[in-house]
Amino acid sequence: MFMIKNILSSVLLTVFAVSGLCAQTSTPPKLVISIVVDQLRDDYLQYFSPTFGERGFKRLMNEGLVYHHVDFGFPNITQATAVATLYTGAYPYYHGITADKRYNFETLKEESIIADEHYLGNFTSDRFSPVAMLASTVGDELKIASEGNSDVFTIAPDADEAILAAGHYADAAFWLDDYNGKWATTTFYKNVPWYIDRHNSNLKNANTDDKIWTPALASYNGFPYTKSSAPFRHTIKKNDGYQYLKIKQSPFINTEITNLAATFFEYADFGKRSYPDFLAITYYAGNYRFGIQSSEFSSWEIQDTYCRLDKEIERLLDLADKKAGLKNVLVILASTGYYDSHVTMPDGFKPAGLFYPDRCNALLNVYLMALYGQGNWVKSYYNEQIYLNRALIEDKGVDLDEILWKSASFLSRFSGVQEVTTAGQWFIDDIGRSAHFRRGMHRKNSGDLFIELQPGWIVEYEKAEKSSESTDYRRETTIMSPLFFFGNGIKHSNIHRKIKATEIAPSVSRILRIKQPDACKDAALEEIINN
Repeated sequence: MFMIKNILSSVLLTVFAVSGLCAQTSTPPKLVISIVVDQLRDDYLQYFSPTFGERGFKRLMNEGLVYHHVDFGFPNITQATAVATLYTGAYPYYHGITADKRYNFETLKEESIIADEHYLGNFTSDRFSPVAMLASTVGDELKIASEGNSDVFTIAPDADEAILAAGHYADAAFWLDDYNGKWATTTFYKNVPWYIDRHNSNLKNANTDDKIWTPALASYNGFPYTKSSAPFRHTIKKNDGYQYLKIKQSPFINTEITNLAATFFEYADFGKRSYPDFLAITYYAGNYRFGIQSSEFSSWEIQDTYCRLDKEIERLLDLADKKAGLKNVLVILASTGYYDSHVTMPDGFKPAGLFYPDRCNALLNVYLMALYGQGNWVKSYYNEQIYLNRALIEDKGVDLDEILWKSASFLSRFSGVQEVTTAGQWFIDDIGRSAHFRRGMHRKNSGDLFIELQPGWIVEYEKAEKSSESTDYRRETTIMSPLFFFGNGIKHSNIHRKIKATEIAPSVSRILRIKQPDACKDAALEEIINN
């Protein structure tokens, strides 16, 4: 009996030792491919799945860890705020990216949130940098952990998506220039690979003809309300002044992005070394807004965009498998959490009302002069926010909290105004609705008053210089945003509970065994911890 017990004990010890050894020798991925699809919708993936092959989206759905509801947790999501949040694991309140653009009160012009005159561009005349982003990214932390040895590159249609995904320490970030169609970057980054110049040369030689976009399939049935069976046809002329802007809103941009990724897979040493590499890619899955005359025809384009994007996902996964083997590759695919809906209303439709920011500014300034004396108390209305003249408020010795509350009370009486929230609420209160606003604001970049309009009301600008803010489409921010983890031993599961967008970066950091980004306050997802 004693001998049997000893034998059993020895067997159990051996089992535990082997199990422990297996746990200890499991390794992080050799390559991380982080994909963000701008405006990707979980419901559209379900509606359009009959048009997908088996090795693209369906492969992620059937083999990956799938979350069906990612909540960004702050208002007015844009591509810049979404990308910054996904890669920093923090809200705009911490990382500082509160919109795609900002209003420069010195030049009195709108500019990109990443505009930076201190850095020239490569293959572009634009001057950008990530300096406006105040938090580190997953790529930054990987660079620090590997002592600079990991390769970190990003590819995206637009500069803000590429640079905000890259962060401060990436090797380079690439986007398609709006005017010359080349893959551009900024001199902020120092490690531009030699093969980018070759790729741009080949790209120029290839773009000698017009691009014609027609449906990839004979018919699309994702939307039951689509009455027309006529296929669409869009021609993007090679000498069109908006040529590359049109390409960025069509499936052609996704093909170009995968083509550049293929160049990296051909020449870079992704997945071949002891430390992980990181490739961040942004695709586009929004509407094509050039020449669309009705929502009926637009429904065809969006279905075709998803169908063609599925093929690009398949091609990208195959490239990764061939280069490093999918067991050594971690793939993350997320959405930006919002959807720009471009809809033509039926004849006779009228908005609930028009809100005129210029009149609002003027009336508020008259009211404040009556209270506090002569002066330009209101700087500007921009991005649903009013900026007060802080210098004048300080010079006149006016109590800031008082002028904010009086201004909010005055503005709340305007027709069409649902609610006015003050900066005092954003940066002091951290509960309920105030907390929701707070996360999307930053004390350095945000205004003093946020005006929320009632449903159906439209902002109408009277001054020509402010007309650059588009009002011809609605922004819907309540979409169901999907998230996929795939490869590198990730177990398949479908998760339907709501998760936070800020939980994604710490989850990737945990898999990579690196410190999570410095402004990140959340822990990794429980499925990643238990995986």
